[in-house]
Amino acid sequence: MLEVQGIDVAYGHAKVLHNVSLKLDQGEMVFIVGRNGAGKTTLLQTISGHLKPTAGRILYQGKEVHGQPPEKLARQGIRFVAQDKKVFSNLTVRGNIELASYAAGQDLSRAIDQVTRLYPKFQEFLERKAGGLSGGQREILLIGRALVGSPRLLLIDEPTEGLAAIVIEDIFRILNEMKEEKVSTFIVEQNLSIVSRLADRIYIMKEGKIIKELADKVEIRNTAELETYL
Repeated sequence: MLEVQGIDVAYGHAKVLHNVSLKLDQGEMVFIVGRNGAGKTTLLQTISGHLKPTAGRILYQGKEVHGQPPEKLARQGIRFVAQDKKVFSNLTVRGNIELASYAAGQDLSRAIDQVTRLYPKFQEFLERKAGGLSGGQREILLIGRALVGSPRLLLIDEPTEGLAAIVIEDIFRILNEMKEEKVSTFIVEQNLSIVSRLADRIYIMKEGKIIKELADKVEIRNTAELETYL
C-alpha cells in the first residue's frame, strides 16, 4: 500500500528527518511513536504532501507520489487528519459532513449515516455549530469526515492528545472498528495502551530517525519494553 524509502526532510538548513524508511501493507494499522520533536508529525506531513522530501522516495500502490500536492493525494485516496483538531467552526456538523461528501463525490445522506454510525451522538448535534463541540468530538468529526468516500489510506496525527479518559475510549472504539474493517491506517500516538492494543506494526522514532521496528505481537504488547526505547 505505502512504502517510504530513505527520505530526508529539512526546514531550511535544519534537517528533521534522516533516511527514514517504513512500509504499510493493505489493511494494516501501523503506529509511529516517539518523544516530542522526534519528527513524527513531519513524517505524516511529508507522506500527505504538505512537505516535500529533499531525498528518497514515497511509493503509494507502487507509484511514486513524493512531491505531489495534498489535494492531488487526497483525490487518490490518501487522507490526513492533523493534530490541531480544527473543524469548520462556523458550519454545523451537517455542514462539515456535507463538505466532505462533496469533495469525495459521495451522497450526503450516506455520508451522514456513515459519520453518525461512527458516533451516534452526532445525530443530536447535526445542526449544532462544530466550533461548539468538545475537543474529543471535534477529533471524532475529523476522523468521520476523513472516512467519507472510503479512502484507501488514512493518516492520523495524535488523535487522543489532550483528551479526557472517557473520550479516549471513544477514540479507541472508533479506531478498533476501523481496524476490524481493515482500513489501512498510519497513526502517530503517544498513548502506549492504545498502541499496544491496536498495532499491527510499530515504528519508534528518535531524533528524526527510525530506531526500531516492532512487528512481533509479543513485543508490541509489552509496553514496558516499548518505553525503554523512548
